[in-house]
Amino acid sequence: MKKKLLTLLLGTSLVMGLAACGGGTSDKGTDTASGGDAAKIYDQKCSGCHGGDLKGGMGPNLTKIGSTLSKDEILNTIKNGKGAMPKNVIQGDDANKVADWLAAKK
Repeated sequence: MKKKLLTLLLGTSLVMGLAACGGGTSDKGTDTASGGDAAKIYDQKCSGCHGGDLKGGMGPNLTKIGSTLSKDEILNTIKNGKGAMPKNVIQGDDANKVADWLAAKK
C-alpha cells in the first residue's frame, strides 16, 4: 500500500512539475516576453523550475552555468531539452538572448 501511494505521489509531482516548466509553442510572438530582455523571458519561461534566483528547484541551479557550459551548449539545451526539461521552452531570438544571458553567469 505504501509503495502504491508513493508511486502515485511521485507521478503526480512529475506531471505537475513538467506542466510548470513552460513548453509553450507560440510562433506568432504573442507572449509578453517576446522581444523583451533575457531576465524577463527567463522569469516567465524558466523560473518555475529553476527558481527566480536561478538557484534551482525542480531544475538545476543556473547561478554559475556559464562557467561549465558555453552559450551554444546552453542554447542546445533550450532547443532540445534535457532530462525532464521539455524542448523548445523558448524559441527563436528569445532563446538566443536567454542563452547569452545565462552564459555570462560565471
